[in-house]
Amino acid sequence: MAYEIQTEPRTASKKTFGEAMSYEEFLHWPGEDHHVEWVNGGIVFMSPVTKPHEIIRGFLYSLIKFFAEARHLGEVYSEPFQMKTGPDLPGRTPDVFFVANKNLERVKRLNLEGPADLVVEIISPGSRATDRGDKFYEYEQGGVPEYWLLDPERRQAEFYLRGKDGIYRLVAPGGDGIYRSTVLAGLWLKVGWLWQTLPPPIMDVLREWRLV
Repeated sequence: MAYEIQTEPRTASKKTFGEAMSYEEFLHWPGEDHHVEWVNGGIVFMSPVTKPHEIIRGFLYSLIKFFAEARHLGEVYSEPFQMKTGPDLPGRTPDVFFVANKNLERVKRLNLEGPADLVVEIISPGSRATDRGDKFYEYEQGGVPEYWLLDPERRQAEFYLRGKDGIYRLVAPGGDGIYRSTVLAGLWLKVGWLWQTLPPPIMDVLREWRLV
């Protein structure tokens, strides 16, 4: 269901951390540099990320962005840009997310109003319960078609597709260790790349994809 949130410049909210606030107030809260999300009517600080988390996030953001731009498929965003999948669901900041051309009207100045087409969350030690529990069900309920859940500490990658019944189902990589995206047709990923000390250079992957 479409819904509108006023996102025009306005006087910053005088509310402070710990006070209840609406999502609209949160979007204009003068704390834009903080690593936060909006949950249950208030601000929630997110866990610090690890070095492997940030390496994987940067690698996937670059790959997905290059692929989407080369094929003119849509736009790619990353934390701390906000995504609110539904009017009664929290405002989250996924690590990486892709919005297809057909859904770009959902992208506003301060947030994405509605589900992204592909969301990637990378688990940090302090975020495992949220990413596997709360966010999993929020993204499923909110209509995110494809959800990647990556755990560097356990070297575990899970890829979920949302069925017509609105339920996520796990999709295993092929026997060759390669996962092929459904939302981004033609994009494939060697899961082993994610667990290397340093992933392969972006240009090497683009050559394998025949984009350069």
